[in-house]
Amino acid sequence: MPEPTPGDPLDRLFHPRSIAVVGASSNPAKIGGVPVALLQRMGYAGAIHPVNPGVAELQGLRCHARIADIGTPVDLAIIALPAALAEAALVEAANAGVAGAVLFSSGYAEVGEAGRAAQQRLADIARARGIRLLGPNCLGFMSPREKVYATFSPAPLGGVAPTGGIGLVSQSGAFGIYAYVMARERGLGLSQWVSTGNECDLQVADIVAWLARDAHTQVILAYVEGCRDGARLRAALELARAAGKPVVVTKVGRSAAGAQAAASHTASLAGDDSVFDALLCQCGALRAHTLEDFFNAGYVLSRAPRPLRPGVGIMTISGGVGALMADDATDCGLPLPELPADAQARILERVPFAAPRNPVDITGQVVSEPELMTFAARQMVDSGCYGSLLGFFAGAGTSPTVGPHVLDWARRLRAEYPQLPLALCALFPPESRHALEALGCLVFSDPSAAVRALRVLAATAEAAPPVATPESPALRRLQPGALNELDSLALLRDARLPVVPAQAAADADAAVAAAQRLGYPVVLKLLSAEVLHKSDVGGVHLNLRDPDAVRAAHAAILADAARRAPEARIDGVLVAPMLAEPGVECILGVQRDAAYGPVVMVGLGGVLVEVLRDVSFRVAPFGRDDALAMIDALRGRRLLDAHRGRAAVDVGALADALVALSRLAVAAGDTLDSIDVNPFVLMRQGAVALDAVVIGRKEPPHE
Repeated sequence: MPEPTPGDPLDRLFHPRSIAVVGASSNPAKIGGVPVALLQRMGYAGAIHPVNPGVAELQGLRCHARIADIGTPVDLAIIALPAALAEAALVEAANAGVAGAVLFSSGYAEVGEAGRAAQQRLADIARARGIRLLGPNCLGFMSPREKVYATFSPAPLGGVAPTGGIGLVSQSGAFGIYAYVMARERGLGLSQWVSTGNECDLQVADIVAWLARDAHTQVILAYVEGCRDGARLRAALELARAAGKPVVVTKVGRSAAGAQAAASHTASLAGDDSVFDALLCQCGALRAHTLEDFFNAGYVLSRAPRPLRPGVGIMTISGGVGALMADDATDCGLPLPELPADAQARILERVPFAAPRNPVDITGQVVSEPELMTFAARQMVDSGCYGSLLGFFAGAGTSPTVGPHVLDWARRLRAEYPQLPLALCALFPPESRHALEALGCLVFSDPSAAVRALRVLAATAEAAPPVATPESPALRRLQPGALNELDSLALLRDARLPVVPAQAAADADAAVAAAQRLGYPVVLKLLSAEVLHKSDVGGVHLNLRDPDAVRAAHAAILADAARRAPEARIDGVLVAPMLAEPGVECILGVQRDAAYGPVVMVGLGGVLVEVLRDVSFRVAPFGRDDALAMIDALRGRRLLDAHRGRAAVDVGALADALVALSRLAVAAGDTLDSIDVNPFVLMRQGAVALDAVVIGRKEPPHE
């Protein structure tokens, strides 16, 4: 039994030297009996202490009336009691010095207000007494290497999953057990299996962070239904990235957060799912959108070496399937670099009717010349273009004549290129598949699934350490409610975002004087913190070229405001110069998410952004690399490059503005509700914010 790390209660929880089962049963089929039976049957080497006041002995073990009666230290308490008795049992466990507890009981936050209150009491007890709590309403955990089965699921009785390097954590117990069985059936080795349930204390993020430090875990798979603490999850994902451990997440639910917010474009575009995606991307984690891809990701990441570069070479004996795989690669963003011309020429010398670009189709000629497989593969690998190689052999794997040559091909390549991830896609009999996997090959039957799985593997070659983000500037705390446009622009300017020079005018003479200072033509806008969408009330007049036009616009704006927004407080009129150079309109924004904190958005299209929904997100703070990745994620990204006679615009200025906005969002803290910068215009050199709305939180949390 390994010694736990001093001071880390999670090590004692997951690697316990002694376990108390509170509410233990003599019936191995009952909730309180299953963990006792599993621990004994699976060969747990530590002490097992059943606790049940009505029984002296059960399942061949001495039974205690209370944890306090055990008389020796206990690392883990498994509490298998009804909710009405669980709270007292947790207190007793904490008083006895137990490091961690697993609470199977249901009837808490999932059933209503009374249950939420009871769950909060459990959280308060755990926090005050220093005991870590998994659950309630969870299936517990399994540590296969230490043979700890702290669960009431009978799934391990049907066969245990092999021990390996995959740490699997799930908020859902039902999914977790499904994943356990799938891992067992596919031969995926587990270092840890954890179900977090209602997450009264320990969350998925805490388990990911612990697995990032666990010496036996190389890959982390997580099933998530929701996130209450984005900062906690972000810190855990960064720990895993720093440890070089890929994290693959599948998440259900695509509900939009704040979709009804009228004052902020960002609020209506930033949904839980979009922000979650952004967080994973920032932290180098990967998302699987199907269960097949989830398990395939675990399969490839736990069995294959990390590729030296992201490009994948595909060798096929079918041109049609090669085209299908190329399409799949394009859809999922898997890079397929073209084979260099000299290597193509060598392949064409051998097979003049081959298609040697990538995918490399060596055709059915391999039936009569099996050595072509090794020849072509060497040309591809030796080119230095590919971090992984995928061979598609259709039904050849079952052929009594060609199948042995495919196995020999794999053996040769594994011997010659031991650090090359090698995948095969074909129909193989079980014995051939097992032989290939024993060589360290990845084996698939579906070419599309193979391509998506290799995209996950390729992403690990692209992974880079997190870039340090600049410190946020000092900033006065915002007052509740909206700032008017002039004050909003001033706040952005102080945060080092480029903004249009603008001035306020209390009357028509002041507006004319401002226009003369700024230079014609100018724009006049209604200045009011209570009218956020000025064009809706006739509050915007463009391209004013002389004093008479300015005076007329000033009078019209105030008259329209009095008629269409009579209750609004008017601060005057804003005067700003019209842009001399056309550019590309973007929208920048910040929305405070309850779970993730300030979330920054960028999109193309100005007023059309809510129709096009071409936006991307990052959780603040972040640096320039993440800002550039945000921009590259836009579907309309090519509009920023030179096209059809139009010059490219300054993408670097946009990236710098996003970083500055990120820093501003963090500096504002919990006093910020949202920021909209729309339009933010990119020019050939530089950029400028033409309008902005900053809104302080109406009810900032008490400190």
